[in-house]
Amino acid sequence: MGVSGSGKSTVGSALAQRLRVAFVDADGLHPPANVAKMAAGRPLTDEDRRPWLECIGDWLADHRDGGVVSCSALKRSYRDRLRAHCPGVEFLYLSGSPELIGARLAARSDHFMPAALLRSQFDALEPLGADEPGRTIDIDQGVDAIVDTFLAG
Repeated sequence: MGVSGSGKSTVGSALAQRLRVAFVDADGLHPPANVAKMAAGRPLTDEDRRPWLECIGDWLADHRDGGVVSCSALKRSYRDRLRAHCPGVEFLYLSGSPELIGARLAARSDHFMPAALLRSQFDALEPLGADEPGRTIDIDQGVDAIVDTFLAG
C-alpha cells in the first residue's frame, strides 16, 4: 500500500516472486471510468473506489492461500473493506517523502496517474494504525532490501 509512485507494483511483484504466489496490480482492476477520471487529473472519491475495492477484495478472497496485490489502500476504511473479504490480509506500507515520490512520478511516462494528483493522495493517506496487521517500510532502499525487511517480520 502507499501513494502512487511509492513502488507498490515493483515491490509487490518482487514479493510475490519471492513467496512464489500470484500477483495482481490493482491499477489493472480499476473500472475504465476511474482510469479516465484520474487521467483527466481528477482525484477519485470514496464512491468511485467502492467497486474497485470490492474487486480487489474478491481477488484476495480467491487467493487466501497466498497472493500479493499492489493497491494504494490509502484509508483505513479501504483496508477494513479488504479485510472484510480476507481477514488475514497483511499490509506493507511503502512510506516515502512527497519530494522523493514526486521525483519518481515526474520521471514516469507510462502510467495514467498524473503527478498532479500526488498531493491529493498524500492528503487522503492514513498510515497503518498500530493495531493493523502489517509493516511500514521506508522506500529509500532497494527493492530486495524492502522485501527482505518485510519478510523478516
